[in-house]
Amino acid sequence: MKALRLMCVVLFASWQAAVPVSAQTMEEVTYLLPAPIEQVAFAPWMIAQQRGYYAKEGLKVTFQPGRGGVDVAKQLGAGNGVVGGAFGDTPIIARANGVPVKSVAVLGGRSMTQLVTIEGSGITAPKDLKGKTVTAMSYADSGYFALLGMMASAGLTKTDVSIQAAGPAGVWQLVAAHKADAMAAVPEWAAEVRDTGAKIVIMPAFDYTKSMAQAILASDEVIQKHPELVRKLVRATLHGLRDIMADPKAVVDDYVAAVPGNKARRAFVLESLQLYNTYVYPGQKVLGEMDVARLGELQKFYISQGIVQKESALTDLYSNEFLQ
Repeated sequence: MKALRLMCVVLFASWQAAVPVSAQTMEEVTYLLPAPIEQVAFAPWMIAQQRGYYAKEGLKVTFQPGRGGVDVAKQLGAGNGVVGGAFGDTPIIARANGVPVKSVAVLGGRSMTQLVTIEGSGITAPKDLKGKTVTAMSYADSGYFALLGMMASAGLTKTDVSIQAAGPAGVWQLVAAHKADAMAAVPEWAAEVRDTGAKIVIMPAFDYTKSMAQAILASDEVIQKHPELVRKLVRATLHGLRDIMADPKAVVDDYVAAVPGNKARRAFVLESLQLYNTYVYPGQKVLGEMDVARLGELQKFYISQGIVQKESALTDLYSNEFLQ
């Protein structure tokens, strides 16, 4: 019996040695995405997944699509998720409505939103939007708020422009069909219009307003109780972002392996990633860092527009502690 027990111990020890440590200690995490996984916007997360950066941190990440960044914030605040994605400014809206979430990493120093039109439309700056038809994904989306900010920089209000909430497909299809003059767009929607053969003009929102890039969000409770989990997830995701910034072409194979739905659109994926590299990702001294002064200016604009009714302490809206 002693010999049998010894043999069992040896066999178990041998099995443990053969299994990677990460596989023995893998922590399962559900990440709430604000939109379907096929959007190229989520490439940093997909690269981190495909290249094993989450696994190296001991994380097994499952992505679950949601219904926009504000809804993701609500789910996190209610304890229905651990971490999720939205825009860097989403906590301004969430906090004003009693939802305790923060941005813990901002993926880019510029803005997710661009004003995009087809060449020859007569629109070269936000001031030219007066009397025009412009599409946005929805009236509750940060891209719409960025559009308002761009118009405000030219002294325009939403009554000066016909703004249509057209959804993630209609927002670019209406422009491509010349049924709308311009759109508040993320980079891949600009690529969609360009791929129809149209020559486009891109006006970065960042040049006119303080809107932000995507961010990783977590609730106050998760930040307090599971800071190391948040740190690991931020570190791995920023590793994926860094790879894209270094060479978009080099990540395309891994991206389409992670998102097979885009496998037949390799050229489109590369074009979209290059647009992100130009218009969204640059500009941070420390990758992932929140620009606090910019956040404060954006909150003041939201209050002035009636988007939120009360001001939150800036320290309640973000944390840069997980970038170290």
